[in-house]
Amino acid sequence: MKRADVAAFFHRLAADNPHPETELESVNPYTLLVAVVLSAQATDAGVNKATRSLFAAATTPDQMVALGEAALKQHIRTIGLFNTKAKNVIALSEQLLARHDGVVPADRDALEQLPGVGRKTANVVMNVAFGAETFAVDTHIFRVCNRTELAPGKTPAAVEAGLECVVPQPFRLHAHHWLILHGRYTCKARTPECWRCVVADLCPFHPKTPAPDSRK
Repeated sequence: MKRADVAAFFHRLAADNPHPETELESVNPYTLLVAVVLSAQATDAGVNKATRSLFAAATTPDQMVALGEAALKQHIRTIGLFNTKAKNVIALSEQLLARHDGVVPADRDALEQLPGVGRKTANVVMNVAFGAETFAVDTHIFRVCNRTELAPGKTPAAVEAGLECVVPQPFRLHAHHWLILHGRYTCKARTPECWRCVVADLCPFHPKTPAPDSRK
């Protein structure tokens, strides 16, 4: 995608959604970290449903450790891979207490050393909790960046590197939210809703999906 088209791409996404936010519910950096860890291979809506009761019981690492793994599993049992995720949440909570005085570090490398925390999770926490200009490449962003040729790549790391190179200011802070939401609600995996896409003319995807009423 040409540089001018990239700028237009983000101008339009920003105009369509001036204040994008994560759809995961949290009350502080720690609960955000937990929510993102729980969201792997799960929907944000499903995670939010589980964490409402969980975060009523525990919002800090010491409270989570005191809650314990068995009780934690009861709160998150509706989420996929909840057994493994419960172990990781307790382990990362213990590590936060032991190494960071119970405070979520504003450092991507330190975050990636926590159990259950990969680069994508660390990037989300850095962006949402600490205002860092990071690009958390999930399946939605990976699809959008390849389909639109905004930042094509064969791996999430390659797409992230591409975004680092092409996303201009003042769009870098919110770029990953615009891309996630665009992929989740418009540029869908099976049937992209091209007829209502604000950047359709900038996208090389072909053939464009027509509006439902035009397919009759």
